[in-house]
Amino acid sequence: MNLPPLAMNRQAMKHTLTLITALLLASLTALHAADAPKPRPNVIVILSDDLGWADLSCYGSTFHESPNLDKLATQGMRFTQAYSSSPYCSPSRAAIMTGRHPARLKITDYIPSNGKSGKLLPAEMKMELPLEEVTIAEVLRDAGYATWHVGKWHLGDLGFYPEDQGFQVNIAGNHSGAPKSFFWPYGDDEGVSVVRPLARDQMKGYHMTPMPGLRAGGKPGEHLCDRLTSEAIKLIEQRKPEQPFFLYLPFYDVHIPAMAKPELVKKYQAKAARMGLPNVKSAPTYDEGSVARGSDHPPKLLEQQVNATYAAMIETMDTNVGRLLAKLRELGLTDNTIILFTSDNGGHFITSNRPLRGCKGWLYEGGVREPWFVKWPGVTKPGSTCDVPIINTDIFPTLLEVVGLPARPDLHRDGVSIVPLLKGGTKPLHDALFWHYPHYGNHGNGPCSSVRVGDWKLIEWLEDESVELFNIATDLSEKNDVAAQHPEIVQQLRERLRAWRKETGANMPKPKQ
Repeated sequence: MNLPPLAMNRQAMKHTLTLITALLLASLTALHAADAPKPRPNVIVILSDDLGWADLSCYGSTFHESPNLDKLATQGMRFTQAYSSSPYCSPSRAAIMTGRHPARLKITDYIPSNGKSGKLLPAEMKMELPLEEVTIAEVLRDAGYATWHVGKWHLGDLGFYPEDQGFQVNIAGNHSGAPKSFFWPYGDDEGVSVVRPLARDQMKGYHMTPMPGLRAGGKPGEHLCDRLTSEAIKLIEQRKPEQPFFLYLPFYDVHIPAMAKPELVKKYQAKAARMGLPNVKSAPTYDEGSVARGSDHPPKLLEQQVNATYAAMIETMDTNVGRLLAKLRELGLTDNTIILFTSDNGGHFITSNRPLRGCKGWLYEGGVREPWFVKWPGVTKPGSTCDVPIINTDIFPTLLEVVGLPARPDLHRDGVSIVPLLKGGTKPLHDALFWHYPHYGNHGNGPCSSVRVGDWKLIEWLEDESVELFNIATDLSEKNDVAAQHPEIVQQLRERLRAWRKETGANMPKPKQ
């Protein structure tokens, strides 16, 4: 039936109005979506324990195998001159949490410090991270993040645990610097007898305790790194989808006691034999006694990476990083998750930090230069590297910027955001980097401080106020002390170092009465 012209016009007008309304709604929806704030990214900070700068394949190791970490490094930006603020774990971890230098925090040795003395009495220090310090976990929690700690804490005893410092979940974090055992039940009811005799000797002076909350649900043969990763994955799986999360995953690997899965140890023993490497017990060593200021027993350091157990621990950690990354992909979280990987201090003397000099406990490059890479999807250029010096006090302000929160220089006084570098910049962020270790370490070091300005690095030994000067650009291994050839540079750097110690109120060793 034919409709009258008026009816046809009304029907056409109705259709046109409906179409216009739909187009307007679609436009408004698109505008709203464009204007709506993007969901804040998830943040994962993975911290290895005692991993040396040269320990990963992507940093030159030919003995250790780290395919998952290498891949992660190629998916983001890898830093070549990244530093810890201390050659020991507790001060470094305190700096990460607060953005403040250990000298300012008065946490300048591992907790509890061994109390050794030499010509001087060691400096007094705090044995916990004070509750009045505001951590990155507290700031992110208050901004709506779920905050999870899974792994090593080592920043104080009961009352100063992760749950007292902004973390809503704490798994395995206590006052201990190392587990009694890396295998289930991790020393809970087994005691120190679970540690091999060699490992027991290695662990003298370390505070070992069972890992809290991990006995239930475990089984014989379970490695601690596997378990911590499984716990982290559970938290991600059970998260509230609308809530961003901050996962701090400080592994206990690769700290001593060196304990690894037997099948992996055999794999690396065979690999060492194929490569013609010496047995670790007879590997070429060198003695840095000539510069062990204040120490009678400097470490003998390996010239090559040959320790099969240590290599096996690195592979286990690497495999677990791969598990974590696979879970993020499975849950569709990869594109909205920022991942930062680094270590707390230089490699222990069971590895080789070559070409760097020294090891954990020393202010030479081997004690403070770290592997460090960041994957920030859509921002960091895959496969990029950055040669600009950075330090781990920079983590706090960096995380604030990447999640869209304002800087808090009143808190992170000694750190700056490295976001300009992550976006491809090359301008230096620090005019100087400082270190302060006013103790007698259990790795042979004596009281000292250090400063790096440009390519110049000065170490001042506090017993006799003697100095060493190195040009890092031309002498990465710090073999050539050129202090005598450059007295004007020595004077400038010494004055900057002493002014910095005064500004931070650095704790100092004292003369014996």
